[in-house]
Amino acid sequence: MKAILVLLAAAMPALAMAQSAAAPKAPARPAIKPPVAASLAPGAVKAVEERTPIEDEPTHDLSPLELEVARAVHVGEMQCELGGKVTVRALKREGYFLVSTNKGLRFRMHPAESRTGAIRLEDPKRGAMWLQLGNKSMLMSQKLGQRLADECHSPEQVTFAQALKTNPPPSLLDPAPKN
Repeated sequence: MKAILVLLAAAMPALAMAQSAAAPKAPARPAIKPPVAASLAPGAVKAVEERTPIEDEPTHDLSPLELEVARAVHVGEMQCELGGKVTVRALKREGYFLVSTNKGLRFRMHPAESRTGAIRLEDPKRGAMWLQLGNKSMLMSQKLGQRLADECHSPEQVTFAQALKTNPPPSLLDPAPKN
């Protein structure tokens, strides 16, 4: 019995070598090319972004509720904090908007339902969202997890913000008024 074990132990390295020699080699992996945007200067990326056409005919059909939300979107150029500007303009197809920044970013957005009642536009392909509240608007990148523009104000929002300052709503922590 001992002799058989010794023979097997001696034969194992030879079997392992024969097996690895017979195994087919994996094909060499092709070199991965870096994305074009990574090899361009920031100014060139901005120029390409500004000149790239945005799809004219979307595939998403809007619901009647989404079309109602679209009617409440403020359009025009809005000043934002830190010298930023966002322009919102309606596109040919009802309910769709082109949201662009002075930094060259452009998004083709459509309304999305919101539980809070805020007006929300989304560009699902590029991962951006325009959130319009009563007193301000903001542009957010869901992919980056950050705000691209904040404290953007249309004339209607400026008026609403002033009204809030002069007549603030009652605090939720204050006792209810007695009738």
